[in-house]
Parts: sequence; C-alpha cells; structure tokens
Amino acid sequence: MSQDSAENVVLLHGLARSSASMNSMATQLSQAGYTVCNIDYPSRQHRVEALTDEFVVPEMKKCFLDPLSTINFVTHSLGGIIVRQIANENPSIKIGRVVMLSPPNQGSEVVDKLGTWGLFEWINGPAGKQLGTAEDSLPNKLGAASFELGVITGNRSINLILSTLIPGPDDGKVSIEKAKLEGMQDFLIVPQTHPLIMRNSVVQSQTLNFLKNGHFQH
Repeated sequence: MSQDSAENVVLLHGLARSSASMNSMATQLSQAGYTVCNIDYPSRQHRVEALTDEFVVPEMKKCFLDPLSTINFVTHSLGGIIVRQIANENPSIKIGRVVMLSPPNQGSEVVDKLGTWGLFEWINGPAGKQLGTAEDSLPNKLGAASFELGVITGNRSINLILSTLIPGPDDGKVSIEKAKLEGMQDFLIVPQTHPLIMRNSVVQSQTLNFLKNGHFQH
C-alpha cells in the first residue's frame, strides 16, 4: 500500500457510544499525519445494515471525496462489524488496513443470554441484538477478513456480572476467542477493559504501528 493512498482513516465508535469516545485516538492519528474522519452514527436506533448504508458510508463519502482513495479503519466493538458489512456490501470502497479494538467478530455470549430482555434492547437497540454467537448471527455470516486486519482485545473487566456469562478470559463484553477473525494478520491482547481500550496509550501506539507496517510490535 503506497503511503499517499494510506493516509485516510475512518474511526467508528462502538455500540451505545459516540464519536467523542474516539477523540483521543483521532488526536494521535492526526498528529501522526493521517487525515481522520471520526464518524458519529446512531448505533442504538437501527440494525447494522441500515447503520452502514444510511449513516456510515454517506459520511465516509463526505469526508473523502475521491472515490478511488484507499480508506483505513480503526474501530471499537460494533464498529468492526460495520467495516465487515462495508466490505461485503460495498466492493467499490477500497479498504486498506483495519485495526479492530474489542470486536465481537464471532459475537458475544452476553447477547445470547440477555438479548431477549427488554432492558437489553432499550440500552443496545436492534444492532445489539444482532451480535450473538449463533451460526446465523450477523458477525458469523459476514465471513473471513478480506482486508489487512489487526485485532487488539482486552483481558480485564469492570463488569464482573457480565463476565460470568462469558466463557474464558474476556474484557467484560467479548471473550478473547470471539474477538478473533479468520484471515486477520495479527492479534494482540492487552490488560484493558472493553469500554476504555481505545483511550490507552499502548493501544494507540500499536494501532499506529499496524497502520504503518501491517503488524503489531510484540
């Protein structure tokens, strides 16, 4: 990937968050010379397909007017599923390198256990209910990565109740195993929690390293 086509980065926040949660990441990337598009989208109001087509893709086209430009992504949680949806449904968009932070790439057991609760849907909306671990859940239907992908996930939790619903080590929302995706180039575990991983300085420097070099520093 040539450097001149590798300078555009879209940031996508997670479920029930806003673009403000990605502000410190945006600052670090901007200071490193990237042109950053930190997109805000109504994650609690629509299914993933509508969030992608009606909000994220139109905002990307406003940020980067050149339809031939390569676009990199840094995502948190649900944002990673949206990138996979873009890759599947918008082949004209040239995806460069992608760093996903705490992505439910194979779904989350939390959704399996609580997704039918009215309170869960009120907090997380229709997109949240799509993120279970069943074979026919959206994350598991989107397939392997078709782009250069690095995944960073955490092994600390500030929600021990939710962690009891998740087999194995987790970040309070997603297990380490379920964050992995077939076809990824690199994978990194950090001592961070799901809500705060994007603000960690080590995570931000590792994100930059992947965008520049296609791998993390182990």
